[in-house]
Amino acid sequence: MQWILQDFEDTRKMADALDRLEIPYTWHKVVPFIGELTPPPSINDPNAVVMFGSYTLWRYAKANDLKPGVFKIRPFVHEKPWHPFLLNGADALFLTLRDVPEQLPDDGKSWFLRPVEDSKEEPGQVKTTGEIIGLANRVLALEEHEIPNGSLRHDTELMFTKPVRIFKEWRLWAVRDEIVTFSLYKEGSRVVYRHEIDEDALIFAKELVAANPDYAPAYVIDICRTDGGLKMLETNCINAAGFYAADLLKLVSSIDEFSDGRAKS
Repeated sequence: MQWILQDFEDTRKMADALDRLEIPYTWHKVVPFIGELTPPPSINDPNAVVMFGSYTLWRYAKANDLKPGVFKIRPFVHEKPWHPFLLNGADALFLTLRDVPEQLPDDGKSWFLRPVEDSKEEPGQVKTTGEIIGLANRVLALEEHEIPNGSLRHDTELMFTKPVRIFKEWRLWAVRDEIVTFSLYKEGSRVVYRHEIDEDALIFAKELVAANPDYAPAYVIDICRTDGGLKMLETNCINAAGFYAADLLKLVSSIDEFSDGRAKS
């Protein structure tokens, strides 16, 4: 497998694992707005290339027909097998950004919001209705051509759910429908990175993966412990998700085994 890395703190950690496994890789920068890489990579076999860095790398992978390239995922909120497990999934409100000022009452309530697509346009966070409407109005005041790529746009679909008290949050990495590694990344309001997981949480994550097989060849799934038990938070593109305290040797080894015919971007 040919590994192409964009230089970030997390990909530096991945490079350390690649070095230990004696797997070669190359470093590249992404040209803003164009999506080209510098220096341009010399592709040995387009059916055996994987890319890690920013989410925008998928455009380069698609344009050059690289496989597996970037493992794109579908919006997790549209996956029916996961609906019973979602955090407030049954009570979620969906609005495009342009509909927010008219359809979201400015009543002072707080909402957890995030884009439906795994596009990194806005990090998932809790905001008041006033803050959300203000954010929408600032974006809507811009013409579409004035909005940079990767930013919230007029037609961005957002998911709103009621804030819930969360005790622990974990990230798990699924490759070929198997959990290969995991990391705790939050305890209450404290950000903590430890390579650990409660036994029942690991069982829960495995059940989620089994409930929706072939969702993607490789992806990240976030889960949490709440007053109401274990819940699914979201999925993320594995190529652009933070590693926290994952076992990168296991993750790199599992992805390096991909080849054309066994994985599709």
